[in-house]
Amino acid sequence: MNVPEDNWRKTVLPLNSSIKQAISNLNKSGLQIVLVLDDNDILLGTVTDGDIRRGLLRGLGLEHSIESVMQKNSLVVSPEMSRDLVLQLMRVNQFRQLPVVDANHKVVNVHFWGEISTPGERQNQMIIMAGGLGTRLRPHTEARPKPMLPVAGKPLLEHIIQRAKAEGFSRFIISIQYLGHMIEGYFGNGERLGVQINYLKEKTPLGTAGALGLLSPLPELPFVVTNGDVLSDIKYGELLDFHVRHEAIATMAVRLHEWQHPFGVVQTQGVEIIGFKEKPIERTHINAGIYALSSEALSAMTANRHIDMPALFAQLQAKGMRTVAYPMHEPWLDVGRLDDLSRANAEHDNNH
Repeated sequence: MNVPEDNWRKTVLPLNSSIKQAISNLNKSGLQIVLVLDDNDILLGTVTDGDIRRGLLRGLGLEHSIESVMQKNSLVVSPEMSRDLVLQLMRVNQFRQLPVVDANHKVVNVHFWGEISTPGERQNQMIIMAGGLGTRLRPHTEARPKPMLPVAGKPLLEHIIQRAKAEGFSRFIISIQYLGHMIEGYFGNGERLGVQINYLKEKTPLGTAGALGLLSPLPELPFVVTNGDVLSDIKYGELLDFHVRHEAIATMAVRLHEWQHPFGVVQTQGVEIIGFKEKPIERTHINAGIYALSSEALSAMTANRHIDMPALFAQLQAKGMRTVAYPMHEPWLDVGRLDDLSRANAEHDNNH
């Protein structure tokens, strides 16, 4: 159950670190926790993925101190505690990591949930929207649909399916329209990839949500929806768990987008100047094109009616249904333009 010392030490950061450094640490270690220690290995606090997401939702930026999201009173255990009791504590509290500290609160090890790297099979469906025309990627999309464009020798769609499969997803539905026969011909029923694939066939382009109106029967379990041109390291299963935990009807993955104004901004009230901001940085949350939905979200949809996902969310909100945002910080790329495709290939080459 214990990760060797040289591994858990990869999670250690000092108190003067930033949220950005914490995110980098989480991504590099893969151990899903950051230990904030002083020079003597005394535990000051812990940071997890959830702590960072909550900080981003509060409007914190990546340059803010790790202390602004740190849990200062983390649950810890002593080196003498039995393995069975540690497992019981982790199970009851739904913790995936537990720091081990001595009598002086010095970290000597970390317990990790042994099964975390082998997710169980999920019965939830994943729906991939792959019917778009890809006009901004012409001439590449004149002879093939955008989700079939190659990244590191494999279609975009195949990368998405394989990543979801690694998280326990095996039931896929692909929405096709433009040159859809190429997608169906390549993937078939999914047997080659060890998954099950069915298709929704749009007669005309139905937007980023319209194809959901063709689902029959409606999914019994909450399901994931992703655009077929979005590459991301997001954990689809965790998005789904977040959706269920928050009792939402629809959940949208969002990314923090920072944009620096190229000019000094003058604040006015009537003709009076009341303040200045020199090239301020604007922070907004943008739609990442990845969602979790419950079947109730489809109650108002009509077959073969064009609707985009933001409009569907607006309709649900108007009906008083709960819609929530899932703040993500994982690597993400919307392959919508030619330079995005080049970047996707370059980044894949650098990471492999």
